[in-house]
Amino acid sequence: MEHLDVLVVGAGLSGIGAAYRLQTQCPDREYAVLEARESIGGTWDLFRYPGIRSDSDMFTLGFPFHPWKAAKAIADGPAILEYLHETAATYGIDQHIRFGQRVLRASWSSADALWTVETTQALYTCSFLYVCSGYYDYDSGHVVDFPGQRKFQGQVVHPQHWPADLDYSGQRVVVIGSGATAVTLVPAMARTAEHVTMLQRSPSYVASRPAHDSFSDRLRSVLPERLAHRLIRGKNVAFSTAVYSAFRRWPKQAAWLLNRTVAKELPDSIPLDPHFTPRYKPWDQRLCLVPDADLFKVLRDGSASVVTDEIETFTPTGLRLRSGADLDADLIVTATGLRMVALGNIRLTVDGREVDPHDTFVYKGMMLSGVPNLAWCIGYTNNSWTLRSDLSSQYVCRLLNHLTATGTSICVPEIDRSEYDAPRRPVVDLSSGYIRRAAPLLPRQGTRGPWRLRQNYPRDLVLLRFGPITDEAMQFRPAA
Repeated sequence: MEHLDVLVVGAGLSGIGAAYRLQTQCPDREYAVLEARESIGGTWDLFRYPGIRSDSDMFTLGFPFHPWKAAKAIADGPAILEYLHETAATYGIDQHIRFGQRVLRASWSSADALWTVETTQALYTCSFLYVCSGYYDYDSGHVVDFPGQRKFQGQVVHPQHWPADLDYSGQRVVVIGSGATAVTLVPAMARTAEHVTMLQRSPSYVASRPAHDSFSDRLRSVLPERLAHRLIRGKNVAFSTAVYSAFRRWPKQAAWLLNRTVAKELPDSIPLDPHFTPRYKPWDQRLCLVPDADLFKVLRDGSASVVTDEIETFTPTGLRLRSGADLDADLIVTATGLRMVALGNIRLTVDGREVDPHDTFVYKGMMLSGVPNLAWCIGYTNNSWTLRSDLSSQYVCRLLNHLTATGTSICVPEIDRSEYDAPRRPVVDLSSGYIRRAAPLLPRQGTRGPWRLRQNYPRDLVLLRFGPITDEAMQFRPAA
């Protein structure tokens, strides 16, 4: 059994950022990063489907301490993965990573003020457990059992399990879905496929954005690297925050603006309604980003098309739709979404009591009510993931330093009864299908104060970087 002061779970974007903050802001704390896979990168190592890319600009998705240097602001998956490897190597973080260490369970002892953490390979103890594995299930995506699927004589592929040797050149491809994965796959596959059809039950809001940020390029050409990075990052944060706030405040006007912009990009053969007129308000679900209007380009040149309908059944040669139409296909890609899990599916117990994450409330968007010395790192849904995850890591470091300064060993947020009995909301408050399916599994948020998770970076910056560590909810005590 090995003891570490802090165990970080996950060597993706969040875990690497957490490791940097720990070794720079808590240099007296010994840490290790436990990674279930055999390589770093998390999401950016797992997903290998064509066109995989960020849907946030890299000046905010990248780390504030390691500026993004590549030309494209909207980067592809391989470039992001290379950036993560470079960051881990530059700061020696890769020397702290233990690979092939899937965490199975973690047990807290108040008497010892320790977590006992069991992985597939070893047993550890730690004083603080920081789960940075995000909230996606890395083992499988959301799979729909479509009627008649076994009849289909072609190949069916889920984007999360993309075969490395899949050759779809010259084939007729149907991509089922309308979310971020689908709008990424369609233009990428249309380059070599005979034709790609995006089949959607209902459309999503789509926003086009240049892959290159010309203003940022000019700043980087005349200013020192770190100063330029700070200014670009600040500009992008301010812009995205203002747009999100405006869209939520004036949803009708936002829908009109988004639809008007899309209508200008579409060919006459594809009407805006029903193919690009969603049934929900903007930002009830995450916007789908289309860099350089690549989706609309393949729709205009005829190498791709969009069909809004429902699947009645698979057939030997493709799909039969509710309208009675048939779609012929050689390859069908089921971009039907992801599965969400809480805390990497780690089984938690506190003093012998099993913890169901759904029965807990999130404190300051990262800690769980009644669970000592544990934080869960999640990012924003309306902004770059890293903006929130980096704030969480800096707060964890402040919390650890407070424990040292006060001579205490245990910190645990406790929710009061009035908040517990108030109407409950899921920790991720969007109406997307994958979030609704996971609602019974995820922790919840309250209605006010530190139990409310607000999608507001400037507010969180003040609270987590400069706000007080002590409050009525957070309890500090020594080991028993």
